[in-house]
Amino acid sequence: MSKQSYRVCLCFRRRFKMAVAQAPEDVKNLFEMYSENGLMNVDGLHKFLVEYQKEDETTTDDAQKIIDGSKHLPKNGLHVEAFFRHLFSDTNSPQVSLGVHHDMNAPLSHYFIFTGHNSYLTGNQLNSDCSDVPIINALKRGVRVIELDIWPNSEKDDVHVLHGGTLTAPVTLLKCLSSIKEYAFVSSDFPVVITLEDHLTPDLQSKAANMITQTLGDILFTPGSEVFKEFPSPETLKKRIIISTKPPKDYTEAKEDKDKENDLKSDKADDEVATKKAEPHENKPKQKKAPEYKRLIAIHAGKPKGGLDECLEVDPEKVRRLSLSELELEKAAETHGKQIVRFTQRNMLRVYPKGIRVDSSNYNPMIAWLHGAQMVAFNMQGCDKHLWLMHGMFKANGQCGYVKKPDFLLNTNEIFDPEVKHSEKTILKVTVYLGEGWYYDFDHTHFDPYSPPDFYVKVGIAGVPADKQMTKSKIVEDSWVPSWNQEFEFHLTMPQLALLRIEVHEYDMSEKDDFAGQTCLPVSEIRSGIRAVPLMDKKGDKYNNVKLLMRFEFTNPS
Repeated sequence: MSKQSYRVCLCFRRRFKMAVAQAPEDVKNLFEMYSENGLMNVDGLHKFLVEYQKEDETTTDDAQKIIDGSKHLPKNGLHVEAFFRHLFSDTNSPQVSLGVHHDMNAPLSHYFIFTGHNSYLTGNQLNSDCSDVPIINALKRGVRVIELDIWPNSEKDDVHVLHGGTLTAPVTLLKCLSSIKEYAFVSSDFPVVITLEDHLTPDLQSKAANMITQTLGDILFTPGSEVFKEFPSPETLKKRIIISTKPPKDYTEAKEDKDKENDLKSDKADDEVATKKAEPHENKPKQKKAPEYKRLIAIHAGKPKGGLDECLEVDPEKVRRLSLSELELEKAAETHGKQIVRFTQRNMLRVYPKGIRVDSSNYNPMIAWLHGAQMVAFNMQGCDKHLWLMHGMFKANGQCGYVKKPDFLLNTNEIFDPEVKHSEKTILKVTVYLGEGWYYDFDHTHFDPYSPPDFYVKVGIAGVPADKQMTKSKIVEDSWVPSWNQEFEFHLTMPQLALLRIEVHEYDMSEKDDFAGQTCLPVSEIRSGIRAVPLMDKKGDKYNNVKLLMRFEFTNPS
């Protein structure tokens, strides 16, 4: 070991001993309860894991492995520092480690799906570059729905991906498809859906179809002329890529429909990107359809003619995808809440950001999830709080990109009413003990050039309106290892849709408080007991060392 590594190791041990000295009374009392003569043997550790941590499947062999993994210690047990070190270790995760454990054999419409919006953009919606890099990053994170806007290039002889009518610099469709093929199943074996916003002429649709077929090859799922009566399951579509878009029409049909749609939506201009240009085939003669392109479409999209009642009509003979903006969904939810839930039991609903979000910000996804929307499309290149919720939701089910919807959203005999307030189902008690790791992950003058930071924690619930809450701890001044020892209590009516929000900030008297970490956990997968909770940066990437020691307890309402 080098002298520098030795000094870092020594520094780490000194600071960890400082954290041990600040160990909460709960931890010290638990050690006393399950140990003898200052040592927790394998039976005591096993008993602690089963009784207190509620790890019912844990065996004495598992307990022995924890003891064996503790370096420079007697093999017959843990002393208090080693016990505390175990509680603060990455192996003591706050989340159930079951991998993919939801039933994956139901139709695609029964799942929330990790969905991107304008997946090719590197920044804002108006003048950022288009690239395959954000697509690759999204797929690595587990995103399962990639959106591509496809347009003719300037010579009208190739297909580009860009945000039409803006100054965004294009990327070729071929490059995007090649990257999707390479990275589609890096994070998950479950299917990837490519949603195409198609602005092509029929001849370029044929060219796009050839690109898709030749590039994706055998992993492309091609239903041919079949229209599904029910969507296939994620299990049957493993390692497959699916195309979803509007079936192509000839130019005359498309222009007539576009004119009618514009008449119907003239009062909704604020929800469209002001710079969006007309379809590129304007003033051209009628052209032939592209049958090879149409045969690639597995999930048919489109809005039926008429109002909301027609849009949300359920056809027992076929399924489809409907797209609504966040504003359209909010308005529809006020008058057609139960109809939306009924529609999403069989069909797909994609919700996308309103057009004025040119900064690539996102919206609250809860209203969409509460109504059963499967594809809640988000700008993945940002770092806003709503994106943290999206990351939290898809930490569930082994982070495979598919989360089974709660049973109440799938019950066809009694359609769920999102407007009805429900009774309490559980109480979640959260204790924030202490934090550690900023000293190693941040420059020592990052928060304050002259003194140690003043940290506080915000803990809350994102969920249905009745469950939504945010609370704040006291401020611990001048400490790299802050100890709060505060308990918070949350009464939940719909824990199946609840997410636990955790944020740490550094108090600044004269300026805006500094961000110091965040995470978001699906309540349905939080493990009881004392857990080490790793924190993420604003983009959702895990810090190397920053984590909180917390306790979680679920109780029944009285």
